Amino acid sequence: MDYGKLYWFAPVGSILALLFALFLVFKVRKEDEGTQRMREIAEAVREGASAYLKRQYTVVALFFLVAFGILLVLALNKLQPIFVPFAFITGGFFSGLSGFIGMSVATRASARTANAARRSLNSALRVAFQAGAVMGMVVVGLALLDMSIWFQILKWFYGVKQGLAGNALLDAITFTMLSFGMGASAQALFARVGGGIFTKAADVGADLVGKVEAGIPEDDPRNPAVIADNVGDNVGDVAGMGADLYESYTGSIIATMSLAASAKLGMRGVVLPLVLAGIGVIASIIGTFLVRTKEDASQTTLLWALRRGIWGSSALVLIGAFFAIRFILPPEDFNIFFAVISGLIAGLIIGYSTEFFTSDSYKPTQNISKAALTGHATLILEGLSTGMLSTSVPIVAVVSATLISYFVSGGAHSFSLGLYGVGLAAVGMLSTLGITLATDAYGPVADNAGGNAEMSHLPPEVRQRTDALDALGNTTAATGKGFAIGSAALTALALIAAYYNDVIRWAGSFHIQNVLDFIKPVLTDPLTMSGVFIGAMMPFVFSALSIRAVGRAAQEIVVEVRRQFREIEGLLEGKAKPDYAKAVYISTKAAQREMILPALLAIVVPIIVGFLMGPSAVMGLLAGALTTGFAMALFMANAGGAWDNAKKFIEKGHFGGKGSDPHKAGVTGDTVGDPLKDTAGPSLNILIKLMSMVSIVFAGFVVKFTLVRFLIK
Repeated sequence: MDYGKLYWFAPVGSILALLFALFLVFKVRKEDEGTQRMREIAEAVREGASAYLKRQYTVVALFFLVAFGILLVLALNKLQPIFVPFAFITGGFFSGLSGFIGMSVATRASARTANAARRSLNSALRVAFQAGAVMGMVVVGLALLDMSIWFQILKWFYGVKQGLAGNALLDAITFTMLSFGMGASAQALFARVGGGIFTKAADVGADLVGKVEAGIPEDDPRNPAVIADNVGDNVGDVAGMGADLYESYTGSIIATMSLAASAKLGMRGVVLPLVLAGIGVIASIIGTFLVRTKEDASQTTLLWALRRGIWGSSALVLIGAFFAIRFILPPEDFNIFFAVISGLIAGLIIGYSTEFFTSDSYKPTQNISKAALTGHATLILEGLSTGMLSTSVPIVAVVSATLISYFVSGGAHSFSLGLYGVGLAAVGMLSTLGITLATDAYGPVADNAGGNAEMSHLPPEVRQRTDALDALGNTTAATGKGFAIGSAALTALALIAAYYNDVIRWAGSFHIQNVLDFIKPVLTDPLTMSGVFIGAMMPFVFSALSIRAVGRAAQEIVVEVRRQFREIEGLLEGKAKPDYAKAVYISTKAAQREMILPALLAIVVPIIVGFLMGPSAVMGLLAGALTTGFAMALFMANAGGAWDNAKKFIEKGHFGGKGSDPHKAGVTGDTVGDPLKDTAGPSLNILIKLMSMVSIVFAGFVVKFTLVRFLIK
């Protein structure tokens, strides 16, 4: 079979994903939004979310305009291919577009999910899951479509028009596509950090004053921050998460494509990741039809409902990957198939580990709830230790997948071929993103549905059903973050190798004879070790800025909510309406102000380190950021998810139930964990890859102008 024909799995898969997303949109829109009150609440959330994204995209557009100008200057000075600035723009645009579409559907699905919960748990699950599946399908559909278009444009321009062939053609194609990934990563970082600051500032402020001080229920309409909290779920956990996983998905594919030349796989190696992604899309579509549940609100039952879809999709991917690798690669390289298996298995292990440490069906989270009996401090300590311990299994899984994929792919004989296998393991881990993202994105929809039910005064059983979906959503959200973090580790390793290859290539193009004198990626080299220390520091500084931003914004929300409770007569008695818009404005303003510095650090630091200290230091920087960032991201995501579900476990009636002192301690743990799991933690995997891609795109500039090169002379 002609392997070139199999390439069409990618564009065809992308179109199928987008058509299926459109089909799901119509299905969700057919559902009834419920009472007039339910519609009004949903509309308020929709308006707030749209206003926030409009303001955020305005700020981000200015950044992209400046970055486009810088990249264009570099391209005109022969330090980059001319297509790089344009690929960068499209990467950011489609990343933002996927988040916007997903958020728009999610805000239209919350009231419909709450209304469906009036009928049954399964009805609510189907509506929320279909809304989440729109996000999953839009992300993989737009990502594959854009990559397929760029692949064809670059292949025609460099191969047909300029006559390049062999490794020169592959380098031209993949280098430009890496800049596409950089655009996606930059947009994702702004979306994750900004959305995370917004959502957690509103959430923390609403909980501390409403639940702890005033003693009113979660999502009570008397709370002035309740609409901002619901808006935040959409801009942070849907739009931000969509952009995040769009970036993870494209990053893993492009990083693997970039290693094809050095692995001596030619165009076959470039096409294979795209084909596997297309197979994954089709498998994910089939998997969504397997998700359904009985009228049973236990987390175990709901988890099995989602597992059927993920397992079914994974099995189909393995079958498709077997035949794709058999027909695309030479027979002697068929063992690369086992690299895909290792990535899929590592992803499943990360999912199970996350479930064990964050679901209230298991001891770790129950023990956190139990610790609340002796106060706030003991609950915090138990949550911290649980989060730290939870890093062990995912890290061992990723290390195992790295070693297995490296050696089964031929790493013992060819370093580059082994690294290609590692990249393919990351592609395998994210191949079923269409459905794994659906299980993640449905959580915020269920959370908003619970808020709508509370504010609309629906019967208690409705809130019980939405709470069951929401509690599971915390676990699936942590699982989704685990997939993104795990794939980031594998992808970043491939990107570091791609950076080394690009430095050598640029040195050759500049006729630099002593390139190996200023790129020594060994730990005995002072420049490399200096970079390692700076890289290890970066996740800490980045997280500190993000968490502090949430804290400052939450303080403003707390002050405002207290003011309204104090000054608006009859508010706590339910006789007057709060000023919801003020809390939305405070969160929006804070998010836009605070997201700039953390995002710029990821872009500026690799360039400065490269200019001052050279490529060796940059490789150390990337390695240091990868190791500490990977562990910190896992710790924060899992600790935050466990704290959240520990609070919900108490609210189910355990250890005193709602309103008790242990419940107040549980709320404190939840508010501490919120910025960890939804702001800093998930942003770290983007930080790791964005720093790598920035380093690659600016490799030519660094090689030509680094001060180390002139000092050596």
